[in-house]
Amino acid sequence: MKSARNRKKHSGNPGAIGIGLRENRQRLSLVAPVVSSAISACIALWECARFGHRCTSQHGMQAVDNAIQVIGVGQCTARRPTFIKRRDQMLGNRSIGFSRTMWRLCPVLLCMFIASYQAAAQTPSQQTPPAPGQNPPGARGMMRNMPNKGVCPLPILPALPKDTDTSFYAKADVPHGKVEQAVYKNYDNQDKRMHVYLPPDYETNTSAKYPVLYLNHGGGDDDSGWTRQDPKRGLSANFILDNLIAVGKAKPMIIVMPNTSKCASASPTAPNKDDACTQEFVKDIIPYVESHYRAKTGRENRALAGLSMGGFVVMNTGLARLDVFSELYVYSSGYTSEETQTAFENNFAAMFKDEKTNDLFRVPFYMAAGETDIALKNGQKALSVMDKYGIRNFWVLSTGGHEWMNWRRYLYQTAQIMFPDCDGK
Repeated sequence: MKSARNRKKHSGNPGAIGIGLRENRQRLSLVAPVVSSAISACIALWECARFGHRCTSQHGMQAVDNAIQVIGVGQCTARRPTFIKRRDQMLGNRSIGFSRTMWRLCPVLLCMFIASYQAAAQTPSQQTPPAPGQNPPGARGMMRNMPNKGVCPLPILPALPKDTDTSFYAKADVPHGKVEQAVYKNYDNQDKRMHVYLPPDYETNTSAKYPVLYLNHGGGDDDSGWTRQDPKRGLSANFILDNLIAVGKAKPMIIVMPNTSKCASASPTAPNKDDACTQEFVKDIIPYVESHYRAKTGRENRALAGLSMGGFVVMNTGLARLDVFSELYVYSSGYTSEETQTAFENNFAAMFKDEKTNDLFRVPFYMAAGETDIALKNGQKALSVMDKYGIRNFWVLSTGGHEWMNWRRYLYQTAQIMFPDCDGK
């Protein structure tokens, strides 16, 4: 009945149930030593009863004394004279029998067990319940450093299309968005071009504003690569988004594809230390986009993605400026040398150790590579640093290598989890 009342009492309070379970585990951990000592005492008594000629006068008594010392409860010492009497009877007359002797000694062992449990039961009630993500005093094992949930509900990562599937990036009979070119002047007074994808309803729904994905090309390419329609050397990003938006699998969004070929660097930056690409994003690209298009402002409405060399831009700019971006997606990339990998950890270790850093990712950090990808091991090494410090992430290993087929599939997969509906900033 008491158990039922407790269940009813805490049925609407999961936190109370969790605290109750932790208290019971703590009590059991405190009782365990006395149970072990009681077993030792029983073994000693059995040896005395069965093999009296091998049992010293202090053999059984020492076992129980040890048990009393372990639990540290004085009320059991009152049973000591009773035990001495039973012990002496057993040693002096083996005909008493083992079962009768154990029956007479049960009150002693039972007293020790009850007293120890009562002592343990008093301890949890005197403690303050732990804060979320922290462990109760004395907690061990899996409870240690228990992570918190993310600021947004964890999305379900969709499956990649098959490597032979071409339908997801084909020009289908669905409403299509618009791809246009824009020219801006950067902080170094250079004219720079970028491609911009506008979703299908951009021109008709004139009151709507849209989140923005900043999508970076790879080495040897330029800002036209992501919308080029050549299956062998193009990515058809506009058709991928058209098809996803048409069936409600992706949010309508603006995609900005700048030319970062002259500013991308394979050397890691550090928090709040802007390299050339970061400066161009913060000073020029984002202000231009938000002043010329109906783009939503705020970090919660900006995602940054890139393939190969563009992945360096994501890590260098995105990780260093989580005050600007809230979602980061790396396709087939990672720092390439031991020196840069070491510098990456040294530069970001303090930030990664900060428990608040995970709250800056509205969607877990994403990294993907093919199983024969030249960048596979580099990406794994970079991600291992983030794993070391507990940064929430998605890791995707796909078929294929460092190729267009994979990058189209990664965009298809990640576009479906971008810009979740939640209050997390």
